Amino acid sequence: MSDISILHNPACGTSRNVLAAIRASGSEPRVIEYLEHPPGRESLKALIARMGMTVRDVLRIKGTPYAELGLDATHWSDDELIDQMLAHPILINRPIVASPLGVCLCRPSDRVIELLPQPPTRDMHKEDGTPWLVDAPVAGDDADLIEALQNAGLPTDDLSETAGRFFAYATLGGEHVGYGGFERAGTAMLVRSLLVRPSARHRGVGGGMLALLLRRAFDDGGREAWALTTTAVSFFERSGFKPTPRAAAPAAILATRQAARLCPASAVLLTRSIRP
Repeated sequence: MSDISILHNPACGTSRNVLAAIRASGSEPRVIEYLEHPPGRESLKALIARMGMTVRDVLRIKGTPYAELGLDATHWSDDELIDQMLAHPILINRPIVASPLGVCLCRPSDRVIELLPQPPTRDMHKEDGTPWLVDAPVAGDDADLIEALQNAGLPTDDLSETAGRFFAYATLGGEHVGYGGFERAGTAMLVRSLLVRPSARHRGVGGGMLALLLRRAFDDGGREAWALTTTAVSFFERSGFKPTPRAAAPAAILATRQAARLCPASAVLLTRSIRP
């Protein structure tokens, strides 16, 4: 038994994927099926604090009594929300992994890789056949990023000026599969420079990259995502984005060079909320 633990729901595909990745790294974690054996109050509070998240951030909405209990109301205190999570453990989002390297709500499942003392170094696939991915920060003026975007016909004129964050994506085996970034304005963030390399297309890589990017934006304070595209509307819609009039976007998003100058007027604006 290792010093890694997981709050696990065996009925959840994300949770099963995370458990499989931990085992593939050579560790046998302490598996806590929290629906049957929920953590105590102090243990749950400590996990949430170590994740650097709010209690509300850890609430699961889908498939839970969240709406029935009216937990979207702002009057609930943290202690009251924890009361509800202990009374209804399904409200605890999953999987939560604790290791010597930290604690994380591993949504998307790829986030578990950074918690593993000896992460797998060979390519692996999740239950749906998509590859596991890792991300690494890159500078906006990174030469390889600029070349890749230019080859794809994506704008690069503002890369040296933007305060955005950019990432390079690779498989566990080291295959470089693409880039992505975001600019944040308060709780709103603009997805930009999302590019899957031609050799990595049609493998579910784009969706995995976007999920990791949105989680990084969430951890950075973003709560709603915006995107402008002329060619990838269906891709964003599959990831939960919905087209919306430009007048509905925050002024700070419309003021970015991407929205104001670099993207054509024909580009479709889409948005979605962000939660782990």
